[in-house]
Amino acid sequence: MENEVLFTVENNIAVITLNRPERRNSINKNLLIGLYNGLEEVSGNKDIKAAVITGNGKSFCSGIDLSVIGKENIFDPRGDGKDLPDLFAACKKPVIGAVNGHAITGGFEIALNCDFLIASENAMFADTHARVGIHPGWGMTQLLQQAVGQRMAMQMSMTCQFMDAQTALRTGLVNEVVSPDELMPRAIQLAGFICEGREDMLMTVKELIEFRNNATLEEAYENERTGFRAFVKKNIPSL
Repeated sequence: MENEVLFTVENNIAVITLNRPERRNSINKNLLIGLYNGLEEVSGNKDIKAAVITGNGKSFCSGIDLSVIGKENIFDPRGDGKDLPDLFAACKKPVIGAVNGHAITGGFEIALNCDFLIASENAMFADTHARVGIHPGWGMTQLLQQAVGQRMAMQMSMTCQFMDAQTALRTGLVNEVVSPDELMPRAIQLAGFICEGREDMLMTVKELIEFRNNATLEEAYENERTGFRAFVKKNIPSL
């Protein structure tokens, strides 16, 4: 089990590597357990300030391994009721997705749950839920439209066609596209920039940005101003 997800920490940066290259890093129970444990370690380890998720080999993650459906509990792999979006939501530290190849359906959802994405020129994205007949459950129908807009999300999810890295860049799905050899160095470099910030304020800024997901602009603006007033009162009481 431990070999299906690799976890390393260096210079306050955790790297979570999906490690079933012979199965294009497709999702089975053990891979999910390793990923979930890795996300919890990022959340709870005070020495980790940022994380990168990537895949070993030619794929990021090709989605659920169809051969394990009905054989393995991939919907509650640890038996604790926690699901993929729960673990990402609980992680207050920035998580970068370094998409090195195919990110398909469930694998695409793993990428979408990251805070932002850096893609290799070889990256390809597809939502094939409608083709394989599996109900989305890890945020596809919400996070994809949030990233690329509703019309493009409709096109991707209804046609089940692949989007290449350059198109993903143009639509705002990914932040940058780099050569395969530059992918991890660039992701680590960005994570290093994150680590230079104050951890408490990094988490505050992340929470403020995400607050907008469930609020109007006016509500989100007021939430930021309320926090700022509290910050000033606490840190600059003479004003």
